[in-house]
Amino acid sequence: MTAHKEGDPTTLSRLYGRSKGKALRASQQELVDNLLPRIAVPNEGPVSSRSLFGDDRPLHFEIGFGGGEHLAYRADLLPDHGFVGCEPFLNGVAQALTHVRDDALGNVRLHMGDALQVLARVPDRALSFAYLLHPDPWPKARHAKRRMMNDGPVELIAAKLKPGGEFRFGTDHPVYLRHALMVMQRHADTFEWLCETPADFLTRPGGWPETRYEAKARRLGHEVWYFRYRRRG
Repeated sequence: MTAHKEGDPTTLSRLYGRSKGKALRASQQELVDNLLPRIAVPNEGPVSSRSLFGDDRPLHFEIGFGGGEHLAYRADLLPDHGFVGCEPFLNGVAQALTHVRDDALGNVRLHMGDALQVLARVPDRALSFAYLLHPDPWPKARHAKRRMMNDGPVELIAAKLKPGGEFRFGTDHPVYLRHALMVMQRHADTFEWLCETPADFLTRPGGWPETRYEAKARRLGHEVWYFRYRRRG
């Protein structure tokens, strides 16, 4: 994920960690070379349904889509919606491109790089959904400013969501969980937590598929938490 000043959602961040892992297979490299340029988010201008898809369809934004399983599932489930996914890791982008090709997903646009730079170009109140699923936990206290769940990014997400729009967050890391809850509590005037009982954040909501990362976390014995927040008017 990215580093970001806690109080300034417009400051451009720099990426931490690796941008690629093992070498891509020839078929994956072909997708990166040929399919990605056709569905990439433009480098300039507003990032809106109109600019990306030519109409005013509901717009979804996923920060750090990993291998793209969730993004592809949602795009296939809602073919008349538009989806923007951002991921700095080349191998994850290649996996997502495979989903786009195999499922013929014409309603997906991808960006390989920093999500916040793209999110800043989304018009205010344009998003119907924003997703942040299993972000890098950066568990050490001195790295807390690197976490995506901080005041600056949360304020930016709030600005881009339309009233009634939904922000979904998931994690299997207890340190990140406590930190995220503390951050979101500070924004209770902006976000309504859609939770009435503990079962609401211990049970995966409908339309929220299990990703490979989540399945791995469960195999390791980790508990997984699911959070839904509605943007207040």
